[in-house]
Amino acid sequence: MKKTIFSTFLFFNLIPNLYASEGAFTWISAISGKLGYHYPEHVMTFSLITIILVSVGLVYRAKLASAKNVIIPDSGTTTRNIIEAFGDFIMNQCKAVIGEKDGPKYFSTIAFFFIFIFLSNVIGLIPGFLPPTENLNTTFALGIFSFVYYNVQGCRAQGVVNYIKHFAGPLWYMAILIFPIEILSSLFRPMSLGLRLFGNMMGDHRVLSTFTELSEPMWIPIPVIFLALGLLVCFIQAYVFTMLSMVYISLAVSHQDHGDDHGH
Repeated sequence: MKKTIFSTFLFFNLIPNLYASEGAFTWISAISGKLGYHYPEHVMTFSLITIILVSVGLVYRAKLASAKNVIIPDSGTTTRNIIEAFGDFIMNQCKAVIGEKDGPKYFSTIAFFFIFIFLSNVIGLIPGFLPPTENLNTTFALGIFSFVYYNVQGCRAQGVVNYIKHFAGPLWYMAILIFPIEILSSLFRPMSLGLRLFGNMMGDHRVLSTFTELSEPMWIPIPVIFLALGLLVCFIQAYVFTMLSMVYISLAVSHQDHGDDHGH
């Protein structure tokens, strides 16, 4: 009992330093420093998330291989049921935004966006870790990837010439005005995606760090409400980024007239 009380006391004393964003102890920097590697924190954390996802994917494949009937779900809450519930959620979103026919084509990329961003956000709630999405390099890279992906898919679906034409609008005499506006609007999308994700995650982590430090003199646990709100922010930001990417894909691959599919 005494050991439990002492461990709890020590844990909550360390948490304010572990949640600090600048110049604080982190597990990644501590381990990499001892090993003699000095890579950027967000790169190392992003790599850790990749390893976790690959490991979970291998476990899921093993579960499917050992299942007698893959159509029948496992009983209870299992790794397989959680992954398949996540897959159903993303698939329904793809069909709702992109369409019943085209939605499944982009399922894998959309699922990648959501789960990578969500885990990159959530890991910042664990003491001793900094979220990769608190770094502009990470968020801009994700925004650029989304930008390149939906433009490539638009060219594949409509052809390069027709895809470029759709930026000019349905009225040829307005093309000289509409075309540069639409091009600039499209070019700013990766920047807006990156800045939105970066700003919200940085703000959320700062709030958590601040209230954790305020609780330190009283030796009380981190306000649970801010952890709950932080988890909600992590989900919402991953969902917003994913939803906007789906909207951009839908607009890019649509074969309708420019005036019809730009009602947003």
